[in-house]
Amino acid sequence: MSLPMKDSGVDWLGKVPADWDVVPATALFTESKERARDGDQMLSATQKYGVIPLADYEQLEQRQVTKANVNLEMRKHVEVGDFVISMRSMDGGLERARATGSVRSSYSVLRAGPNVEGRYFSALLKSSLYIQALRLTSNFIRDGQDLSFTHVKKVRLPKPGLEEQGAIADYLDRETAQIDTLIAKKTRFIELLREKRQALITYAVTKGLNARVPMKDTGVQWFGCIPQNWKLVPFRLAAWFQEGPGIMAVDFKDEGVPLLRVSGVQSEFASLNGCNYLSPEKVTKRWQHFKTELGDLLISASATTGTISEVGDETVGCIPYTGIIRLQNTNRCHKAFLKAFLGSQAFFEQIVQFKSGSTIQHFGPTHLSQMRIALPPVDDQVKIISSLSQATARVDTLITKTKRSIELLREHRIALITAAVTGKIDLRTVA
Repeated sequence: MSLPMKDSGVDWLGKVPADWDVVPATALFTESKERARDGDQMLSATQKYGVIPLADYEQLEQRQVTKANVNLEMRKHVEVGDFVISMRSMDGGLERARATGSVRSSYSVLRAGPNVEGRYFSALLKSSLYIQALRLTSNFIRDGQDLSFTHVKKVRLPKPGLEEQGAIADYLDRETAQIDTLIAKKTRFIELLREKRQALITYAVTKGLNARVPMKDTGVQWFGCIPQNWKLVPFRLAAWFQEGPGIMAVDFKDEGVPLLRVSGVQSEFASLNGCNYLSPEKVTKRWQHFKTELGDLLISASATTGTISEVGDETVGCIPYTGIIRLQNTNRCHKAFLKAFLGSQAFFEQIVQFKSGSTIQHFGPTHLSQMRIALPPVDDQVKIISSLSQATARVDTLITKTKRSIELLREHRIALITAAVTGKIDLRTVA
């Protein structure tokens, strides 16, 4: 027997179970304007973890957050189970507090009433349909308003019985835990595939194709033994390299010559993502020799992504910003072999070695000038790359398929939560 439904009278909800109420947010929550108490720890309202201690957030994210040091007396007190509204709520919904403390004064704090099961409303107030409804409450982006309880009050909410709220929350806890476990396993599988891919590349550019050829010891830790007919040479003999110039924000223009940013070298081909622009006249006078050419290789000087981008038609003639290294192969090194080496462990280990003890987070031409590369004859380089391309293509296909399965799982998770909190799943039929 199907679950009896009724029209909620609210566009974003559609039909809801016949025994559910649909009520104003004020029937469930009151706004708390209590100021921070003495000893309140600073809390961070995050989409990823909810409202948690700022210190915990920094530890989880492995980074420091700029802390407020003025108007601390204006901060608002938060109790466990309260909901916090921030400007980010437009994108990720309202956040539930996991700890007691205080949040910045621009946030709104909502205290739940007796008919609220926090886990149910935590899911509801972060569901995709609710977020869409919240976005329609005001043009606060354009008029400079903070998102507040005023906007939340405009969205009527479903109110199942307290026991049913708990049942829905229990169901979602079970189902989302299973999905999250699957996503974690698939994410780990991708990490292992990437490790395998790098191992294939590293072996190819340091050992070649034939494990039975005579070898010689290089005496260098990250190369070990290489084939006898290979030569261990300074990296500068295999590639010409150049770091983008130091350019100030005052040089940025609304149009002109594109200035490539690190965000534009995150895929196979460089893009204009996040680019700024420079005056053509100033480029001609000062930075002409930094202009990219078709086929140039570009890498981030932080070496954190492991991505090697190539200059295509879209980015020919751009200026790479500081933090981007531009490379061209010499006649001793095939471009594809150079590109493979840049993605190998032999390359990354040298970066770590030459940056050891340095407080500077990125590397540059000085470091590259100290590096070495093992080079086979160019004809052999071509054969190695041909074989390597086939091997990495198989790994890349697996990575792509696994990424897509993770996307589908995340889409299913979102749809499941939305269906459950709006009463579209009959829990009587769920084992």
